Amino acid sequence: MAEMSDDDILAELGVDLAPKKVRARTPREERVIAGFEDIVKFREEHGRVPQHGEDRDIFERLYAVRLDRLRAQPEFHVLLADIDVHGLLEGVDDNATPVEALDDSDLLAELAVEAGPEANITQLRNVRSNAERKAAEEIATAKRCEDFETFRPLFEKVQADLEDGIRASRRFGRDASIDVRDFFILRGQLAYVAEIIGEPIKAANGQNDARLRVIYSNGTESDLLRWSLQRALYKDEGGRRISEPTAGPLFAAVSDVADECDYLPTGTLYVLRSRSTHPTIAAHRNLIHKIGITGGSVETRIAGAADDTTFLLADVEIVATYKLFDVDRPALERLIHRVLDSVRFDAEIPDRFGKMSRPREWFLVPLGVIDQIVDRIGDGSLTGMKYDREAARLVPQDPH
Repeated sequence: MAEMSDDDILAELGVDLAPKKVRARTPREERVIAGFEDIVKFREEHGRVPQHGEDRDIFERLYAVRLDRLRAQPEFHVLLADIDVHGLLEGVDDNATPVEALDDSDLLAELAVEAGPEANITQLRNVRSNAERKAAEEIATAKRCEDFETFRPLFEKVQADLEDGIRASRRFGRDASIDVRDFFILRGQLAYVAEIIGEPIKAANGQNDARLRVIYSNGTESDLLRWSLQRALYKDEGGRRISEPTAGPLFAAVSDVADECDYLPTGTLYVLRSRSTHPTIAAHRNLIHKIGITGGSVETRIAGAADDTTFLLADVEIVATYKLFDVDRPALERLIHRVLDSVRFDAEIPDRFGKMSRPREWFLVPLGVIDQIVDRIGDGSLTGMKYDREAARLVPQDPH
């Protein structure tokens, strides 16, 4: 018997050696498959099919519309049969809008997505990329916060503190810890960690994790893992931690700053007295003070004071300086000037060309009160205060 080759043996066994032709898919079919895979992933992650509704996430609504369209087009059922492991194409949502009555532009318009001339359910315009969508999924699907009114005053207070310089926003990363009652800025929204839900969770890397209830300033909330929130804050270029009012030495005497390397120096608050010989200024020299903030050295700031109307066209004496750390200089300066607005030294000074100028940073206030202001900024209690010129002391500001 002649020796048989491998091909002869396979032929005897009925194995067809001819290569099978694989029909190449069109770009449209590839997009349909990719789009349906997103729907299958949603079903596996959430345990339900995507649903319509204005209260739903934009991507869930997109998936719901896409699924409606695919159900209504039998030609895609065969194409998707192998990956339709949950029988999604066989189901019918009784609450769905009849897709036969809508074209692609109408469907996308319902989702506030602008459709171009070639728009169809597998090509979405003006929607976040896959990378952005995955990042959004990391912070879970937000839902309406039913008891948001309980948290609203907290957000309003933090926002006011930021504007007044009592709190600062810092790039997330230097301190990656996340605890209950912490505030952050995530994707343009203030986020507040309200509570830990349930028991600690052991993460895949062996470290402990926990599910958090996070409230957002837009009235929504989400429950997500601490690690997911950390990663979202890292990836968000605008991700910020909001400091506590007493966190770190917002102020410290320049000669007595400890552990400066732990904080970001952002400038110096200075208190000056004028050496002007003008009778009014000379008579009240110990009461008239200029209070300002500079990002450079105070000595450089006051150089040439005798020729600058900002300094009353006279040399000045440096009374006190305080180094600032992790604060918004302009916001802090506005806060101080607002507190002392009732005793602003209102004077018109002609410059060397005869043009009248009104310096805005001089105040008729004792040095002791300035020290109190500095102390209150340090402990976060200056917001809502004002200087009462009659009582010569700081008092709570009338909210009305």
